[in-house]
Amino acid sequence: MTFGEQPAYLRVAGDLRQKIVDGSLPPHTRLPSQARIREEYGVSDTVALEARKVLMAEGLVEGRSGSGTYVRERPVPRRIARSGNRPASGATPFRQEQAEELVRGTWESSSEQSEASGAVAERLGIKAGDRVMCTKYVFREAGEAMMLSTSWEPLAVTGRTPVMLPEEGPLGGMGVVERMRGIDVIVDNVTEEVGARPGLAEELLALGGVPGHVVLVVHRTYYASGRPVETADVVVPADRFRVAYHLPVR
Repeated sequence: MTFGEQPAYLRVAGDLRQKIVDGSLPPHTRLPSQARIREEYGVSDTVALEARKVLMAEGLVEGRSGSGTYVRERPVPRRIARSGNRPASGATPFRQEQAEELVRGTWESSSEQSEASGAVAERLGIKAGDRVMCTKYVFREAGEAMMLSTSWEPLAVTGRTPVMLPEEGPLGGMGVVERMRGIDVIVDNVTEEVGARPGLAEELLALGGVPGHVVLVVHRTYYASGRPVETADVVVPADRFRVAYHLPVR
């Protein structure tokens, strides 16, 4: 193979991918069999099989037991808007995670005390094993699970205060900024780092995804005078949503 030449299985996968994209192989159409691919492209069974595996890994096709491999329906990506500008009050968890004013949604949550892992401790500037309040959320829009979030708050900051449980007490469900203000902790900065990875089995089960699908992960941390007071992992299915940011011009 000369420099720059693609392996045969990628060339075959690329041609089939283009047929899916341009509609020649529309959703719910059966993908050509391994024997048909072998004959049409003049390749071996191994190449044909690897080409099909590529399309499955990309989420373009799915196998149906006893029936074959079919082109998947491709959802039109929707926007999840995020912004550093938070409302002065009333920032519910859904509004905290989705800055689009017109979007209305619901969420479910559960909180429990736990020990900070090494990664969480590093993000919060505490020691591994220090006590944190861990809260897990499932966000829904029109009943569809669209986003997961797991947050951690150091109990050295919120422990034995009215805001120790994010969804209970006088400021329950009001968001990090409002809750921290209630205990005289003024949040003045937030950072977000966005990455992508294959979704974990439990994440894809909750989000209605297919094993192997990619998720976008937003690592968010709130600071008060340089001290991290909350950090969270926000998980979004990459095939259904795009993360859009509103960045003020200074």
